[in-house]
Amino acid sequence: MAELSTIARPYAEALFATARNDQAGLASWSDLVSELAQVASQDDVREALTDPRLNTAQRTELFTGLIKSPLSAQAGNFIELLVSNNRILVLPQIAEQFEQLKNQQEGTALAQIISAYPLADDQVQQLVSGLEKKFGLKLKPAVTVDADLIGGVRVIVGDQVLDTSVQAQLARMRDTLAA
Repeated sequence: MAELSTIARPYAEALFATARNDQAGLASWSDLVSELAQVASQDDVREALTDPRLNTAQRTELFTGLIKSPLSAQAGNFIELLVSNNRILVLPQIAEQFEQLKNQQEGTALAQIISAYPLADDQVQQLVSGLEKKFGLKLKPAVTVDADLIGGVRVIVGDQVLDTSVQAQLARMRDTLAA
């Protein structure tokens, strides 16, 4: 996975620089890149784009035909570049890094909140409020449920993990007893 992120980085940075200077704005580009990544991550699309019987022009036409949003000339050129360099399947990683660059510029971050049980909206807002004070960033929550945690929550912001789940506490106790 590290190799794909290394390959994706220069494309994401170049796309971000283009989007930052474009009149359409970062939000519009973010939506487009997200759509491109979703299309590129489909198994049928991945299979079709790796078909050796198709040339670069056919692959580009196939991929752009699957995109519902209107494509600017710059977006079309970006897709053509990815297809010609055999990097179209790296679009999900490019989109992820593009979002990180966008969040970094806006002073925001994605907070992945994994809970043992579904959280009410007010609980999420309360948790996010406390996390924003801790990290000093505006956080965008993405909440998922994982019953394996038994209780509590695990929060991932960037490369930092706050794990207050029962599962993590049991693992720490096990490690302490085994030492």
